[in-house]
Amino acid sequence: MTLNLEAWQKRVLFVLCLVAIAGLFALAFTAGRVAATPQQPGTNSAEAGFARDMQVHHAQAIEMSRIVRDRTDDVVIRTIAYDIAMTQQHQIGQMYGWLEEWGLPQSTDAERMAWMAGSHGGHGNGPENMLTQDGLMPGMATPEEMQELSEATGEDAERLFLELMIDHHRAGVDMAQAGVDLTQDPEVRALAQKMADGQLIEIVEMEKMLEGL
Repeated sequence: MTLNLEAWQKRVLFVLCLVAIAGLFALAFTAGRVAATPQQPGTNSAEAGFARDMQVHHAQAIEMSRIVRDRTDDVVIRTIAYDIAMTQQHQIGQMYGWLEEWGLPQSTDAERMAWMAGSHGGHGNGPENMLTQDGLMPGMATPEEMQELSEATGEDAERLFLELMIDHHRAGVDMAQAGVDLTQDPEVRALAQKMADGQLIEIVEMEKMLEGL
């Protein structure tokens, strides 16, 4: 009986050891999955601020592009305006989708560009020092300039569009580069870098076009 009892106790201890080992493996696996899962950006994060503000910035570029396409017959101007509108509309869709995926609102009461504070674009200043006197983000045309563009025709419309869009793109590049600098999300960083690179190329092309008018 004693031998049988000892054997039974050994078997129980063996089973308990197996259960404990299995539990440790399960715990380690779960912890590894949690650690590997990227934390989604919060509503005050650089990623969310970038997505919200860049959508607004892009929206005006799209509006300017659509206006000039109706105010000129120049094929080259119409082509670059179409490319800007299509590219930035697609990017707006991506950024809108991120905020939806992160479960964050598309807009907040936060100051525009507050997320850029501390980046090379923010220069360590508060958002109130980054906005224009009209409360617009840098590079954005004023309502008066937008009205002027909508009333211009021919070469006047072409020149004004190029001037406004060059300024718009320069500021857009700064915002995109701040997105690259501040984000921890590889997808956000990739799109921000793509924006910066693409708009720099377009700036060069538009400057050449402006010189040719």
